[in-house]
Formats: sequence, structure tokens, C-alpha cells
Amino acid sequence: MPKSKLSPGENFMRIVRGEIPDYVPIYTMGFPGLGGETAVKIIGPSLFDETHLKPAPTGRRDVWGVNYIANEETNFACIPEPNNFLLDDITKWRDVIKAPELPANLDWERLAKADIADAELDRSQSAAMAAIGLMPFQQLIAFMGFTGGLMAVAEEPEEVEALLHFMTDLYVPVVEKTVEYYAPDMLYLLDDTAAARFPFVSPDFFTNVLKPVYARLTKPAAERGIPVQLHNCGRCEDFLDDMYDVGTRVWDPAQLGNDIHAAKAKYKGKISVAGAFSWTPHEDYTEEEVRAAVRACIDEYAPDGGFAFFGGILSRFGDRSLDNAVAWMNDEAYNYGRDYYLK
Repeated sequence: MPKSKLSPGENFMRIVRGEIPDYVPIYTMGFPGLGGETAVKIIGPSLFDETHLKPAPTGRRDVWGVNYIANEETNFACIPEPNNFLLDDITKWRDVIKAPELPANLDWERLAKADIADAELDRSQSAAMAAIGLMPFQQLIAFMGFTGGLMAVAEEPEEVEALLHFMTDLYVPVVEKTVEYYAPDMLYLLDDTAAARFPFVSPDFFTNVLKPVYARLTKPAAERGIPVQLHNCGRCEDFLDDMYDVGTRVWDPAQLGNDIHAAKAKYKGKISVAGAFSWTPHEDYTEEEVRAAVRACIDEYAPDGGFAFFGGILSRFGDRSLDNAVAWMNDEAYNYGRDYYLK
């Protein structure tokens, strides 16, 4: 059987371009895979304190002033502190929400060289992905909570739209400089707009309000032909047409509340999925159980390409009880998916 000579990064970029890879790519959100292989590494400026993307101690605030907590109850992932929301009336956002200031006189060329060096990016092995720090819908929810945020969407969509564009004004120049000086292979946009069974917002709201915001954020990449990977949890398949229009070529985590087969068929060669893996941790899990779940996922969704394995569903900040499961999962994905398309 022939052995692939493609690097993990180039192999991953094949599904981004709608091509068939040599082996099943493993997407690990920038962390090393088996043997230190990393298909994609996250690069880009850390100009704002994005507490919602990483563990943080109780009492930490993001740049907009939202207070975050992280504890055992949240699996040590940050969430806005309950019942301590910044904004209770969307029509008053101009009085409450203040834009942080960018550091003055930034030397972007120097910053990019330093950040890329810190990331230990080897472009001959890994694709480079620059992440957009703003998650527009989720930031609205962070300001108001789900009840307040969704009521604002329903009752005052024009005010929500104005607030989202106000925040986007801050981030667009950062994205422009990022794509210019970091020269990423991909741009990463994150915004969860759906629950497990249903979207949080209507298709009309997504198209008319969120899509123009996403388009502004991704435009600097689109102008340079840089594709987008979009993270959107839950049953968000209703939005795939719009997601494609703003440059999305890979969708993660593509959870199973969506019809993955239908999505792969409709968007073949246009949007690939990274994910579609489902396994529920429990106290007495076994190695074979984990490995069997990985094989089943690959056999179900890897045929015809357009697929990367992504077991990020097992990530639980600060919880070491799943270390064995994660190791077995990555090992099985690597070995079972190796040279999958060359067999």
C-alpha cells in the first residue's frame, strides 16, 4: 500500500480546497496530535483578553467588561457570571458598552514575527490559522444573558444590529492587519448560534443581521483568497448557505443534531466538516469502546472526503479523568485513518 508524503497541514488543506486528502485529517484546535503532528496551528495577535476562549479564574473580565467565572460546575470553562450581566436594556447599549482601545503605535511586522515564533509554527508541516477574537452573537449573550439577549433579538433587532456593528468596527482593522502580516492559510471564526436541537435565532435574523457582520469580519481574508473555518455548535445546518457565502470552507464541530450526510452531499467540494464525532464519557469507559467509536465515525463520514476527525467534544477544562480517552481517541484516529484514501 502506498504511503502518503503529504504533511499534516497540506493534507488538511486538501479538504479546505474541496479535494480528496491522502488520509483522514485530524483537527486538534492547534494542539499537537499523535507524535506531535499538528495539522493546524493557531496564530495571530493576542491584543484583547479573550476570557471566553480559555480557562480563567473567577472574577476575570473581558475587554468589554463582562465578568467571567470558571469552576467545577462549568467544567472549568469560562462563562459570564450568572445574574451579573452588564446590559439589561438593549436600547441603552450606547451608554453601557464602551470599546477598548487598541495599543498605540503597534509594530505589526515585529508583533507577527514574535507571535509566529512563539507558536513554533513550521509551515512545512502545519497550516496556519488566524482566529478572529469577536464572537458577535455570543458576545451579545455575554452582555445580557440568554433571556435578555434573545428578547433583544426578538424585540429590538435594529439595536442588536447596531451593537454588533459597533463591536465589529473595533475588530475589522485587527483582522486586516492579521491577514497582512501573519499571512495565515485560513481564518477562524467562532460563534455558536444554535442549541442542540434548534437554532437560537431565525434564518431571517441570521441572514439579515449576523451574516453582514460575519462578512465584514471575513472580508479581509476573502479579498486575499483566504478560506474560513467556522465553529458553530448545535443544530445550525439551516445557516450553511449563508456560512458558505461568507467564506466558510470547513465547519466544526458539525454535531450530530445536524444531518451530516445531507450537508456533505449538498456542499460536496464546497464545505468540509471537522467533527461529527459523538461519544459520551462515563465512569466505566473502556479503551475498546473509545476506539470503536472513532472507527465508526470515520467509516460513517470519511468516505468521499470532505471530512476531518475532531474529538474536541471530549475537552473538559481542568478535568484529567479523560486523559486516557483522549489519548486512545487520537491514536485510533491517526492509525485507522492513516492513508485511508490510498487503500
